[in-house]
Amino acid sequence: MATYTDDLALAHVLADTADSISLGRFKALDLRVDSKPDMTPVSDADTAVEKAIESTLARTRPRDGLLGEEFGERSGPAGNGQRRWVVDPIDGTANYVRGVPVWATLIALLDGNEPVVGLVSAPAMRQRWWAARGGGAYTGRQRSSATAIKTSAVTNLSDASLSYSSISDWYDADRGDAFMGLTREVWRTRAYGDFYSYVLLAEGALDVAIEPEVSLWDLAALVPIITEAGGRFTDLSGQPGPHGGSAVATNGHLHTEVLAQLTPSQARSAPPA
Repeated sequence: MATYTDDLALAHVLADTADSISLGRFKALDLRVDSKPDMTPVSDADTAVEKAIESTLARTRPRDGLLGEEFGERSGPAGNGQRRWVVDPIDGTANYVRGVPVWATLIALLDGNEPVVGLVSAPAMRQRWWAARGGGAYTGRQRSSATAIKTSAVTNLSDASLSYSSISDWYDADRGDAFMGLTREVWRTRAYGDFYSYVLLAEGALDVAIEPEVSLWDLAALVPIITEAGGRFTDLSGQPGPHGGSAVATNGHLHTEVLAQLTPSQARSAPPA
């Protein structure tokens, strides 16, 4: 099995660069904020971080591809497509532009379609989370002071803590009733949102994190962190990984039951074809 130690080290270097840019612009009086075509905000910090990461990767991994939220798909000169970095320069831009410190840079490496390295750096919170395939998951301010993390041992939904990002998104996805039904089954619900739901799950601080509509750059870095911490990560159909456009992440014990709860009632009751 391939090891990704050098790639994980590079992800930390990329995060150092990203942190210096994003923290320098956080709460800046001259921060420029525009709206993208989907009406979500983008700041000059988002674009500057992604450009800086692209520049470093062009020097250090010229044969690798790159997918970024702000500038889309770019391939290395070889164009082999086997290895691709996936970057969300600032996950939680809405928080960032309002001065809320819960935002992060998400950096992932995909080998083929599999996320094999993931790093989340939240400099305003002075915290990082990271993992590489087969190497476990960790958190800390830096690698030298890392602490291994593990998902919880909760086995009953009635004891579970659930985090999500938006109630309205579930209704937009025609799963609002299923979502609300799940919230009534669990012990506790909170809307930590964005990356923070998933890293708390990896730490064992909560047990379920779900979103009905998300992009690859929102999820790719989170998959290795959760799975290496002992959890499970699929889309709403139960397919593993970050490619399905939705996210169901659990401590593993609760996954099958959560997927069943999130299936619309008409689908659960429909006779087999």
